[in-house]
Amino acid sequence: MVAPADTSAEYSHHGHKHPYHLVDPSMWPFLGAMSAFALLGGSVLWMHYQIWWVMALGGVGLLCVMYGWFCDIVQEATFDGYHTPIVQISMRYGMVLFIASEVMFFVAWFWAYFTASLYPTAAIQGTWPPPGIQTFDPWDLPFLNTLILLMSGVTVTWAHHALREGNRSHMLQGLALTILLGITFTCVQAFEYSHAAFKFTDGIYPTTFYMATGFHGFHVIVGTIFLIVCFFRAQAGHFTPEHHFGFEAAAWYWHFVDVVWLFLFTAIYWWGSGASAGAGH
Repeated sequence: MVAPADTSAEYSHHGHKHPYHLVDPSMWPFLGAMSAFALLGGSVLWMHYQIWWVMALGGVGLLCVMYGWFCDIVQEATFDGYHTPIVQISMRYGMVLFIASEVMFFVAWFWAYFTASLYPTAAIQGTWPPPGIQTFDPWDLPFLNTLILLMSGVTVTWAHHALREGNRSHMLQGLALTILLGITFTCVQAFEYSHAAFKFTDGIYPTTFYMATGFHGFHVIVGTIFLIVCFFRAQAGHFTPEHHFGFEAAAWYWHFVDVVWLFLFTAIYWWGSGASAGAGH
């Protein structure tokens, strides 16, 4: 196995007279866009016409793009030494902006939920939740999932701290526990969905509920995959106390998922379950 490149401040830059990384032309952005388009269009075909193969093709294509692109980035960062300290600063800014854009997605879902719940229309008899909707008990599965995610935030922080201290064993243990907790959260949410008193039907409450919680659940799955990649990279020795932005970005993303869930639990599960007593009056 090729040893990782020197990740200290003194890079050779392979003949470059600057510390910046000029990215080579790549096919991955184009293939990723085409795969995402196929996934989106295929989802519409599946939901309206039960044509599933376009969506499946787009999903498989997106996974292949992710694998190929990740491999290229790992090669650039770990073995070619292109991710200098200056490059890492720009990558941190990019990750912060990406998380900020994700925050705005959830702002839209919360906006829709609060608009519908604080100003219920005559179509739902001016009450929230709408008539016939039986909400979840917030202190049952939702609270269990809250504890699971909060614990996962602790374990990923433990792993990050162990990495900075050079304790590879504790880092791997913390990562493994975080991944296990992420998978557990997804399983509990799937069980919760399967036992919902309201299913995937028309109406403002199911729409806002499933869009907000389902979109978050998708982020948990993405974050879990992110952490799994980091786990195998850590096993391969790709991370050092001074050079581990890939893991740092995954930890930031996971904490973002934690915080969003706290807002979801408070607004949709806890406040929303008791809103019917005061909404519309």
